[in-house]
Amino acid sequence: MLPNIPFTDLVTVASGALVGFILALIGGGGSVLAVPLLVYVVGVRSPHMAIGTSSIAVAISALANMLSHWAAGNVRWACAVVFSAAGIGGAFAGATIAKQVDGQKLLILFGLLMIVIGALMLRKNRGGGDPAVRLTRDTARAMLPRLIGTGFGVGLLAGFFGIGGGFLIVPGLILATGMPLTSAIGTSLVAVVAFGASTATSYALSGLIDWRLAGTFIGGGLIGGLIGIGTGKLIGGHDKVLRSVFSAVVIAVGLYVCYRGAMYFLT
Repeated sequence: MLPNIPFTDLVTVASGALVGFILALIGGGGSVLAVPLLVYVVGVRSPHMAIGTSSIAVAISALANMLSHWAAGNVRWACAVVFSAAGIGGAFAGATIAKQVDGQKLLILFGLLMIVIGALMLRKNRGGGDPAVRLTRDTARAMLPRLIGTGFGVGLLAGFFGIGGGFLIVPGLILATGMPLTSAIGTSLVAVVAFGASTATSYALSGLIDWRLAGTFIGGGLIGGLIGIGTGKLIGGHDKVLRSVFSAVVIAVGLYVCYRGAMYFLT
């Protein structure tokens, strides 16, 4: 006899699996779908609750990926610590501001951000940069202000929208340090963990995290991640096509979120 699993749990696991699958398959971007999935598919009525719940899921998912990049030597820890420390302040500020904004207005802004992220994903990633770049006494004078300023700005957006912000962090790190893409991706995950945990803490203190829902969503994400890793090995070099398709999906969902938010105020 099959166990009597609530339909909401099944939908939550499936939504988490989709996010985890995309994260594992194309290396990022799946977390931006977490809030729309929680609101429009799972049925979380409060946008603030959806943002708070998704932020803890994003942080844990990023932690798992960060450990693998650390083992591969792709994390520049000095840069990561400075960037993350500045971003934590921004994330707390962003989360505090977001909780004062009307939930439906927040969804419209989130939809606009999705459109921007989808467009950024279509841009060709460049693999250049200096593999030897490090934050040292010699480079600190030029690098520190850029790391702190960029980190705070990205953290502000990550906290406001409850996302990991990987697609903002990676170009921010490249701009601030000149490190290559592979190092920027590995280093960015440290910041994603920090920003997600900061945002989750802020929302948790306000009672805006559904912990049972978060656990179910994360469980689905782990399953989807394993499937995504296996699928990635099978498709090989076709990931660029998938990234383009996914970016189009992100833009389409962003337009839908904006439409639903606008209709709320027009009806």
